[in-house]
Amino acid sequence: MLITESLRATGVSAVCPPLVTTWTRSGEYGRLIRMAAMLFCAGLIAATAQISIPLPLTPVPLTLQPTIVLLTAAVLGARLGATCLLLYLAAGVAGLPVFAWSPWLAPGMGRLLGPTGGYLLAYPVAAYLVGWLAQRGLDRRYITAVGAMLAGLAVIYLGGVAWLLLLGAPSGTPQAAAELGVYPFLLADVVKLALVAAFLPSLRRFTTSS
Repeated sequence: MLITESLRATGVSAVCPPLVTTWTRSGEYGRLIRMAAMLFCAGLIAATAQISIPLPLTPVPLTLQPTIVLLTAAVLGARLGATCLLLYLAAGVAGLPVFAWSPWLAPGMGRLLGPTGGYLLAYPVAAYLVGWLAQRGLDRRYITAVGAMLAGLAVIYLGGVAWLLLLGAPSGTPQAAAELGVYPFLLADVVKLALVAAFLPSLRRFTTSS
């Protein structure tokens, strides 16, 4: 309630349809298109996981996944965005090669127990949050779009740091976990989000005017 009132005070609408909904018709055909969009986004997230760069001093690789996850959420909205990420996780747990390559863990459920498990488990939560904020109109302006995606990134980082702590980060402190799971990626992730967020207001204006 407090968040909604704050959004109203800034002039954004209380509720607006997800971008993917404005692109499709209502009825059965529209539902099929939205399902196809969700499956495509899940596949895109899986594809970006295959492009990973190992970094020194951290077991977590650098990937494009957080950016694509949050962009997907802004386009699909809260419900479809979270469902898309749950579908992605289910595919990974089933053993499909959708997670980033790991030199230590085989594909499957074990990946969720490894050093990247916290980030993966946080994806649906972050997707729901960003989708919810986008449906409240934060994708209509660049600054608020960046803010929405940064909020989602914070959720992903929080999940990653908490998981690294559970796994026994050096010295067992949040600072040590952040040095492994946040600081090496923060600048690159913020730059990527800032670039991607620039497209959201234009997409919203295009879909609402067409």
